[in-house]
Amino acid sequence: MRLSSLLGLLSSDLAIDLGTATTLVYIRGRGIVVAEPSMVARNRVTNRVEAVGAKAKEMLGKTPGNIEAIRPMKDGVIADFEVTERMLDFFIKKAHGRSFLVRPRIIISVPSEITQVEKRAVKDTALKAGASEVYLIDQAMAAAIGAGLPITEPSGNMIVDIGGGTTDVAVISLAGVVYSRSVRIAGNEMDEAVIGYIKKKYNLLIGERTAEQIKIEIGSAYPLDEPLSMEIKGRDLVEGVPKNLTVTDEEIREALAETVSTIVDTVRNALERTPPELSADIIDKGIILAGGGSLLKNLDKRIREETGLPVAHAEDPGSAVVRGTGMMLTNIHLLRKIAIH
Repeated sequence: MRLSSLLGLLSSDLAIDLGTATTLVYIRGRGIVVAEPSMVARNRVTNRVEAVGAKAKEMLGKTPGNIEAIRPMKDGVIADFEVTERMLDFFIKKAHGRSFLVRPRIIISVPSEITQVEKRAVKDTALKAGASEVYLIDQAMAAAIGAGLPITEPSGNMIVDIGGGTTDVAVISLAGVVYSRSVRIAGNEMDEAVIGYIKKKYNLLIGERTAEQIKIEIGSAYPLDEPLSMEIKGRDLVEGVPKNLTVTDEEIREALAETVSTIVDTVRNALERTPPELSADIIDKGIILAGGGSLLKNLDKRIREETGLPVAHAEDPGSAVVRGTGMMLTNIHLLRKIAIH
């Protein structure tokens, strides 16, 4: 056996950010090797998986009656065990170049307020999908590590991780979580709010992919310097025909107002419950944002406005959680300290 393939087997350990919207897989020494939508297309008749990840997402809203596009994760936890197992199995094999010999040790990040039953479900699913051992770590903790915060020092660090299904807010000191709160409101909720708003205001039905596009292109949490607008296509609910429409950033901000307020309130509550000594550190260092949902335009400005604290994004916010989880593959000492049991 060549040395390179032997090393390939030895460093087969994986870190997985099993997200509601996107699953990222990180291999020790290679970095992120999979970043695909957490989605599976399944044939209702034969129960066969037709596509996983990006290919399944392309089918969203376009599938014939016998094929359904399933998001097996809901609010950061497993909603459909069988489908999640098949999805994980696919991603693990993809990460390892389809090698069936590999039984990797896997570290998975999970929302902070996950129940014992939900933890068990994540572990069992990963074991069934081919893991030899499974460790769980807190998503906010993983995001803080990935963002490069000095989490082992005796000072307060505040991280806000906004994913697809959950927003996790945590204050971390001495490698421990001093305060954490997870609300099941994040990126997906924003998409649904856009769909609801356009349906109510214009009697126009748009799909999930269109809603996500609107959020990314013209969505914002605080007034923009330059107004933006976007032409969208949907189905007129009165006449039943396809129709075009132009929406503005102001309308979409109104659509997202409630979701954004919930996220901001969660941050403010965390600040109110933080011990005074650690609050002083947060005033100096500010709040760090991570997760794909934190990329909503001017969300940092809005949080800064409402808390009076400095707010900054982690480097590449969307992958902060998986990078932090990945770092634990080589720091077993810290992993033992922060792993959730």
